[in-house]
Amino acid sequence: MTGRFRWAGLSAPGLGLALVLSLATPTLAVGPLLADGTPVAISAARIERFQQGSDATGFGSLTFLGGLDLTSSNRDVGGLSGLIILDGGSDILAVTDNGLWFAAGIQQSPDGAPMALRNPRFAPMLDAKGVELRKTSSSDTEAVTLGRNRGKQELFVASERSNRILRFAWPLTSGSSRLISGVETPKALRELRGNKGIEALAAAPDDGPLGGALVAIGERGQSQAHNLPGFIIGGPRAGSFEIERSDNYDATDAAFLPGGDLLLLERRFNLRDWVGMRLRRFAAAEVKPGAVLKGTVLMEAGPSHQIDNMEGLAVHQDAAGRTILTLLSDDNRSLLQRTLLLRFRLND
Repeated sequence: MTGRFRWAGLSAPGLGLALVLSLATPTLAVGPLLADGTPVAISAARIERFQQGSDATGFGSLTFLGGLDLTSSNRDVGGLSGLIILDGGSDILAVTDNGLWFAAGIQQSPDGAPMALRNPRFAPMLDAKGVELRKTSSSDTEAVTLGRNRGKQELFVASERSNRILRFAWPLTSGSSRLISGVETPKALRELRGNKGIEALAAAPDDGPLGGALVAIGERGQSQAHNLPGFIIGGPRAGSFEIERSDNYDATDAAFLPGGDLLLLERRFNLRDWVGMRLRRFAAAEVKPGAVLKGTVLMEAGPSHQIDNMEGLAVHQDAAGRTILTLLSDDNRSLLQRTLLLRFRLND
């Protein structure tokens, strides 16, 4: 495919339809998200130090702004695995790994540090027939990105175990919004390992070399010795690439910077290293079919830092034009893990 791809799941049998995909940075102000969603009580404890026992704020190429440790007795809002940030950092839309939408406002300081949550709520994702996605084979939703199709913004969601990319209408003002269709993807993507499938999904800027394509990245390759598989879907550079896997890290999410560079969030967990998180940056010009990307490490954190199973990454610019990164952890609905929302400023 070169710059075009088809939507799967069309209504008329045998009907073929090709649409040009044009993706862009999310529109910031969209009105109330999930206006009819179910309210949920969440306790948000502020995190003021990223490294335990240290007042340091500089970590690699990032400055730590602050964070929140989120807890709730409602198990439906655990497992947050992907997110987008809206309205200059004051709104969040996330997906859970069991097919739910989660939305909330963020009270933030002038520099973007999260102070508290406002009006947290959730709603089930629905398939095209109105069936809750969590009751289907596509329930393991791990990533979400906001793109543009023929000038109209839409949400794209990655389902890991089924290795599908799903389309939803935007803005998501109602929890009853249904799946529009799936996206036709390369065979190699659909054949990724079930529990190590699509974990990261990002929409490239329209004016960058990828021309508004979707980029999907698998959590892991065929084995720990293989590189991470990447796919460019649509745009002028459609094809596949690899990201060099190192130090036992797996891919968990991705996002594009305003200039077109790609950020990759990685997670490590094993008995030797315990828990780890890494952020890598790849130049826009290097993301192309056939490439094997190594990138530059922006920041790496371990057990002495305020991290957990980090699975969500979103990028926005504040009113002053500064680039802000928001990271989110998936607690796997375990009492031994935490849901953390962390904010950093990129020091370009």
